[in-house]
Amino acid sequence: MRAASFQRLQGVSMGLLAGYVDTLGFIALFGLFTAHVTGNFVLIAVSLAEPAQTPSLLKLLAFPAFILGVAAARLLVAGCERRGVSAVKPTYALQLVLLLGFMACGMLAEPVGNSAGPLAMAAGLLGTLAMGAHSAASKLLLTHLAPTSMMTGNVTQLVIDGVDWLRGAGDAATRARCGKFFWPVAAFALGCAMAAFAYLAVGFVALAVPVALLCLHLWLPEPSAP
Repeated sequence: MRAASFQRLQGVSMGLLAGYVDTLGFIALFGLFTAHVTGNFVLIAVSLAEPAQTPSLLKLLAFPAFILGVAAARLLVAGCERRGVSAVKPTYALQLVLLLGFMACGMLAEPVGNSAGPLAMAAGLLGTLAMGAHSAASKLLLTHLAPTSMMTGNVTQLVIDGVDWLRGAGDAATRARCGKFFWPVAAFALGCAMAAFAYLAVGFVALAVPVALLCLHLWLPEPSAP
């Protein structure tokens, strides 16, 4: 596969994965954002501000779990760099193991009910760990792509470039950036929609979709140079 085609596939599939996992976690686990620290900060702050509410332990632990996922991916990448080998597939494998744990604990916890029991909490924390590793891999290894789990910056850049294009100030670089940022945003949105319908239909088994995406990237060979 040519490098350009492979990069587009990476951007689309990883964007879809992030939107999918984040939406499934939100629906299944009481509004937990597995991929967005910002969203969890907001939910915790609202809970703390309203006397009638108390923040769930799951949401309180989500932030340190995300940090742990980032740290685990960073150490994995550093170890691969010391050995002089590519860290891309090892980080995919790390995400795969964590998402399989997310799916297994979630399936065992079903039906989840109105509060997070031990298995549901384990599922949420494994999902958050996985997305912490995902975000770190995007930052450390996939710098040629637009961020795949942080859509605010991507949409901002798309609007800036779109306005420049409409006012006649766009050039080849503007067009290239539009393509770079558009596909992960579109894939993320598609992943959100897919996860919402899939979870309501089959529960935590729906995590087979992001698991399959990671297996695909573990199977595909490294791209050839353009």
